[in-house]
Amino acid sequence: MNQSIRDILSASIQTKQLILNDNHLLEEIAKVTNLIIDTFKQDKKLLFCGNGGSAADAQHLSAEFSGRFYKDRTPLDAEALHVNTSYLTAVANDYSYDEIYARIVKAKGRKGDVLIGLSTSGNSKNIIEAFKVAQEKEMFIVGFTGATGGNMKPFCNFLLNVPSTDTPRIQESHITIGHIICELVENQLF
Repeated sequence: MNQSIRDILSASIQTKQLILNDNHLLEEIAKVTNLIIDTFKQDKKLLFCGNGGSAADAQHLSAEFSGRFYKDRTPLDAEALHVNTSYLTAVANDYSYDEIYARIVKAKGRKGDVLIGLSTSGNSKNIIEAFKVAQEKEMFIVGFTGATGGNMKPFCNFLLNVPSTDTPRIQESHITIGHIICELVENQLF
């Protein structure tokens, strides 16, 4: 059992080491951080979406911005788009699950806002449909994915693709990258 624990921890560390050594990915993280700083300075907002564990991660990161990270400070406008279960189930039932995020982005998204979609595969149809709407609305689009970026890649202004195909390691890295961005944004704005 202890060796299994060590192996899992080692795999997590190895994935983060790959990120640490990927200058292009580090530059993309810095660009996304600057984008988010500018977004909040212009009184715009962040919208997050994801499915399953990535929905939980989207909600977690949204809360870091709208609540607090390290500092007791003014809340920042960030929202996870899946927290209204009545909306989610109505749209999934009346239209399709593929439309749950696209419809809410049509309602809430404004030019200059940022839509952040988390998908370990990069192939989540409902996120891709939301990205299409975000493009029409001239929003900025950030994808958090695994190694390839999947089908989301061509829709992203910025792609944070963790160099892994292992879902748990990707999700752990998404939270790490999200926390890095939160800390840097908070330090710059406050």
